[in-house]
Amino acid sequence: MTYQRISSGSPFEASIGFSRAVRSGSWIAVSGTAPLDGDGKTACVGDVYARTLCCLQIMVRAIEQAGGSIGDVIRTRIMLTDIRRWQEAARAHGEVFGEIRPATTFVQVAGFIDPEWLVETEADCVLRTD
Repeated sequence: MTYQRISSGSPFEASIGFSRAVRSGSWIAVSGTAPLDGDGKTACVGDVYARTLCCLQIMVRAIEQAGGSIGDVIRTRIMLTDIRRWQEAARAHGEVFGEIRPATTFVQVAGFIDPEWLVETEADCVLRTD
């Protein structure tokens, strides 16, 4: 089996040794995605909604680079450092996935590599054959 590895250009990919996404056959797994701008800096400081939207946009680009589409997403995970702010993240998730409605989970975590991130996202996809 061959694997297609997708990079988003995150400065952490090489040093940690991970890919933004990996495709294996009809499956695409998207790694934990932080709210980083094109320069690798934290985007939208303090804004959970905007950061979640940023994470989701990075994820969707990776899925598309792997040959998938947003409609192939079957599961998402939203990780927050403050679960009390879940509605801000949920608003962004709903705007992106409202029509698709993948299985999803919102969880609180103790922290991320950079404490400014506040949110990270993950996704799993199965490419449709119909």
